[in-house]
Amino acid sequence: MRHPASKPATRAPRCISVAGPVPAVACPAVVGPASAGRSVPHGRKPPEGGPTCERGRASRVSPRVSLAVQYAVAKTALPVPATLRRWVRAALARDATVTVRFVGRREGRTLNALYRGKEYATNVLAFVYDEAAPISGDVVLCVPVLRQEARAQRKPLAAHCAHLVVHGILHLQGYDHDSIRAARAMEARETAILAALGMPDPYAPAAACAA
Repeated sequence: MRHPASKPATRAPRCISVAGPVPAVACPAVVGPASAGRSVPHGRKPPEGGPTCERGRASRVSPRVSLAVQYAVAKTALPVPATLRRWVRAALARDATVTVRFVGRREGRTLNALYRGKEYATNVLAFVYDEAAPISGDVVLCVPVLRQEARAQRKPLAAHCAHLVVHGILHLQGYDHDSIRAARAMEARETAILAALGMPDPYAPAAACAA
């Protein structure tokens, strides 16, 4: 994640959530754009302003990815960097520099409130910093929310993580679900990518996705 004290990007971030409201609970402070005095890799601040994006075009050449993985919570049962790299690469159509950050509920709520005006932690946020090739952006995953959703949907945590990583990477490339048509296109792309990774259809009934 970019740090607030460093040089801002030239474009506004796109901040997206998949799930609806999840009740927030108190937890220890963690690092994030709203915290002061601690830095994290790729120091640039998500600037103020509305979301922007540009739909990516498919490439015939396998895209190159520079991936940083940050764990602001315990790594227990979370995907390792090599697995995350495979998921990220599968979802990319262009070269990219990406940070995937796993956070707790407090940081998730802080980011969602700061950039989307929503006072709760959500499952995934995608921040676009540079839409030119290579794409530059962050995907932030709130682990307590992911675990809660995976249990509720009766699916393995790994499958849910893979879905939301792919979802976030598609957002970095301009996909959205602001309309029925756009949502269907994005869901179809997600399902195809996940199938290629050996993962179940994330939009299938919960029983079909159970471990």
